[in-house]
Amino acid sequence: MIWMLLFILLFVTAGLSLIYLATRFYKLGLLDKLSKGNKKYRVAISVLMVIVLFAAIWLMIGLLNAIVCMLHLMVFWLLADFVFWIAKKLRGQPTKRYYAGLLAIALTAGYLSMGWELAHHVRQTDYAIETGKAVGELRIVQFADSHVGTTFDSKGFAEHMKDIEALEPDVVLVTGDFVDDKTSKADMTAACQALGKTQTTYGVYVSLGNHDKGYYDADYRGYSSDDLVKELEKNKVIVLRDESISLDDRFYIIGRKDRSEGLDGGKARAAMSQLVEPLDPQKFMIVMDHQPCDYKAQEKAGVDLVLSGHTHGGQMIPINVMGQLVSENDQTYGHEKRGHTDFIVTSGIADWSLGFKTGCKSEYVVVDVKEK
Repeated sequence: MIWMLLFILLFVTAGLSLIYLATRFYKLGLLDKLSKGNKKYRVAISVLMVIVLFAAIWLMIGLLNAIVCMLHLMVFWLLADFVFWIAKKLRGQPTKRYYAGLLAIALTAGYLSMGWELAHHVRQTDYAIETGKAVGELRIVQFADSHVGTTFDSKGFAEHMKDIEALEPDVVLVTGDFVDDKTSKADMTAACQALGKTQTTYGVYVSLGNHDKGYYDADYRGYSSDDLVKELEKNKVIVLRDESISLDDRFYIIGRKDRSEGLDGGKARAAMSQLVEPLDPQKFMIVMDHQPCDYKAQEKAGVDLVLSGHTHGGQMIPINVMGQLVSENDQTYGHEKRGHTDFIVTSGIADWSLGFKTGCKSEYVVVDVKEK
């Protein structure tokens, strides 16, 4: 409900931003020449410029990204107007020309270009975890939210998997939203193959996320979540749905069903205590849980490491701050230790509808576990 209200607020604010920007474009010196001093023409041209700009961005990168661009332009224009108002007060006279618009456009272009690069260029984030359990040394590579077919297609995904394989991981853990609601069957199949070809010591493991299940009928993208699981398993990728596996008598991997399973009328997932009850507490326990929203139960269950995604690191400023305040997630991004349990939330290797990340970066995570 809260997120629905936020989206409504977003679209209302977007509409207001278009009106505001039309009043700003009106002040540009270029419009004086184009309108030849006719105020009605000048108003019409300023409105048309805003509409054409919005429509062009929409056609190039989508509606949501167009809204993001216009909102940022509005904010930077407000800031630029404020800066030049301060300058006017200090100088005692206005500037001869209206430079605020040029400054706003330049700042918006630079800021969002940085955000586009942070979303589309995948970086490596390293964490070191120490444990008193007899696990020796273990290298885990984790990623989430690949949403194949959005930021990159299956070919791009395969290139990222080559980079991950070069790190010589003991195990690769995919913590949900491997595919998106719009991922084609061809991209899904090719991405599963790329994942299955990745060489590790102990294999590749997947826990499913809300987009892996999908929000629409299976006909919408041409396959169901069960078809996705079959394709992964066909490529020797192990999918864990409220299941655990013991590896080399050294550690466990516990893969949870996504929290959404029990929220839409389906069978609720098992409690964390149920999943660890049959396991040896002396062995190192790694939990894959797409949504980072069960920290209290996970800490109480005594697991050692919990890996999550889902939040996209908060995505953009100020969404990252707002998301932390209104969402049910225990953490939006990064590493946190509660008691003896380490929690890591990744910002994701890709994106979904938004093409910008200004509050975080696209990444895969390398976790080096060492025995004390």
